[in-house]
Amino acid sequence: MRMTKKVTALAMTAVLAASALVGCGGNNAPNGQTTTNAGTTSGTKTSTYTGAAPVTEEAGTVSMLAMNSWYSTVDLSKDAMILDEIQKRANVTIDWNLIDPTIYADTVSPMLAAGTDLQDIVLLPDLDSNMSYIKSGMFVALDEYFDSMPNYKKFLEANPDIKAALTATDGHIYYVPQTVVTNNYQPCMMINTRWLEKLNMEEPKTLDEFVEMLRAFRDNDMNGNGDTTDEIPMSVTSAYLPYLFGPAFGLDLVSGFYADDNGTVHYAYYEAENYKAYLEFLKGLYDEGLLEMEYTSLNRDQITSRCAQDITGVTFDFSWQMSTLYSAQFADYNGTEGIFKGVAPISGEYTGYYVGRTPVSGIFGVTKNSGNVELAIKFLDYIMGEECQDLYVWGLKDVTYTETADGNREYLPRCSEDTVWYQQLGINAPCMPSQQSVPATDVLLAKWHVEVDKELEPYIKAPFPAVYATEEEASVISLYLVDIQTYVEQMNVAFISGNSDMSTFDSYLATLKNMNIEELIKIKQDQYNRYMEAYK
Repeated sequence: MRMTKKVTALAMTAVLAASALVGCGGNNAPNGQTTTNAGTTSGTKTSTYTGAAPVTEEAGTVSMLAMNSWYSTVDLSKDAMILDEIQKRANVTIDWNLIDPTIYADTVSPMLAAGTDLQDIVLLPDLDSNMSYIKSGMFVALDEYFDSMPNYKKFLEANPDIKAALTATDGHIYYVPQTVVTNNYQPCMMINTRWLEKLNMEEPKTLDEFVEMLRAFRDNDMNGNGDTTDEIPMSVTSAYLPYLFGPAFGLDLVSGFYADDNGTVHYAYYEAENYKAYLEFLKGLYDEGLLEMEYTSLNRDQITSRCAQDITGVTFDFSWQMSTLYSAQFADYNGTEGIFKGVAPISGEYTGYYVGRTPVSGIFGVTKNSGNVELAIKFLDYIMGEECQDLYVWGLKDVTYTETADGNREYLPRCSEDTVWYQQLGINAPCMPSQQSVPATDVLLAKWHVEVDKELEPYIKAPFPAVYATEEEASVISLYLVDIQTYVEQMNVAFISGNSDMSTFDSYLATLKNMNIEELIKIKQDQYNRYMEAYK
């Protein structure tokens, strides 16, 4: 299993490119800043920058506060070949302050709260959804420098959804993102295809067919060990159940708040008929033993152990795990045919789909008090350009990758065999803005895996957009939302397990109303309207 773990870690690194950061706290935005007092490094000329290297004619230095590698043995500030090459081409030296990802938020949040002695460029510990850092005047409005940011401007024009998400309530854009801008390698259901073949069953397309399949998995000796009682039909964590079943009931339970085709915002857990039907369905699975009693505590390690023992038939996870994790648990997996394979979403009264990842996973800002504002902005822009992103994703020809006779690229074997070395190079490191590269991920995965993922692309639907909150909105959200989410989670488990009778569902809805859910829906409607206006 040593090789499996290496490949898994590498695939996840290539796909994610950086850690996913959760948005939190804050208030309103300042008036737009001007560029007249933007500082530059003494003696540094930056006026000739056009989007390609070098960023500056005379060598300059920019300081950056960001995450170090996910591997504790790797220090990206030292001898990271690709990061060094980026600096060399840009003619910019980075003065790094890199912090362990596991303590990043706890370390950086107090630094931002103090607001002093910050680096020129900062990776924020969250998505600043309530604009606390913007309101404090800590970061430069980047859109006022777009004449010096051709790469970033081009990127936003090509991705209006990200532009809309990053547009603050004052109309300015303050951050450069880490992004996922494709429908590749998104969440999906995976089924043990050997079990299906043994039963001569097709992949389920409806809720009824899905339940029929689970019953067959439960009642037959699917692994052929002579024991008809050790099969676990479905092994899905409680966090992924909404992904799997919500859309079949017309609900985006992943986002919680969602907009229908008419642009009207709803709260999925407050939808009287559809959410009740969803709960009744899951309670039926629970009562039949098709959803195990301990589903709320199930984790990925337990699921992979079940795969290795060949005792489970269905799971749900991000698509890149098909070959790298779940199929790889089988001793006879040879890489040419999938065992756990992603399948199309199941439908009920409503057509099924999969809720994808948010396109913005992290954000970088340029501090207003930096003495290197212009240089920092132009360096960030260079990173967002095709030249730098290609280097950042692939590395150097004949060092990390080679080109085949037909012009395609392949990572050299050491990249897939030694993930510590791969990380030390600085490829797809979490310390710079990055964009997911589908081709670079494809070459790391089994051919069948890539083909299946392509088949799943049309089923991916974007989640409810992240939108900046006004000061008033942020105050209301912080006052009500956490308590509502806690209550919803508690009642969700209670209804499914039978600890609360479904006859009390109307009382549940009334409680949510009393907890001011309708006021939050109105706020989310206003935010969605602003997003759509910015999207235009």
